[in-house]
Amino acid sequence: MLSNLWSVRVNRPRLLIWSLLGAVAVIVVGAVVLAQQSDDDNVDARLDDAATVVTYPNSGLGNSEVEGDLLPVASLRDRNDNEILSTELLGAPMVINLWFSSCAPCAKELPDFATVHAEVGDEVRFVGVNTIDSVAVMERFAGERGVQYELLRDEYAELTNGIGAVAFPMTLFVTSNGVIVEQTGVLDADELREKVANLMELE
Repeated sequence: MLSNLWSVRVNRPRLLIWSLLGAVAVIVVGAVVLAQQSDDDNVDARLDDAATVVTYPNSGLGNSEVEGDLLPVASLRDRNDNEILSTELLGAPMVINLWFSSCAPCAKELPDFATVHAEVGDEVRFVGVNTIDSVAVMERFAGERGVQYELLRDEYAELTNGIGAVAFPMTLFVTSNGVIVEQTGVLDADELREKVANLMELE
């Protein structure tokens, strides 16, 4: 009799422990299954290849696609605050670079633009269009980087809005009759030379 009672007392705690372990296992498995079902219900798409992800803005991405469009009519300002319409700039193949001084990629590419302009400036018109800075800041900043080509201000963002620019720098390659044949983000000197050569072939 005593041995039977001892057996019950010993087995009862073991039974309780195994019951608790079993209950925990059921809860864990149930939670995992429920979470997977919940995730599947709320997922619109799954990413199979992280390399396919593109972030914006990057090298001009995120800007409106304007290749093939005519250069929009926009009021720009020269250093003396005279109005110059964008269409008045036409008549020669043109490189229009939109930039501002606090834009690090803009600052990086300006010396390369100055270099290429010195090489082909007699054949292709270079115009720097500043979207933010004052005349003094624009001229000082560009001059420190060797820029000697024409600088204009897009004071009322007419050109910027007209081409849907949101990421800078942005460069337009425009034929003499005003067709935008290419747009880019950041360029180095060799890339710029190639784009200019392509533009000149279309003239």
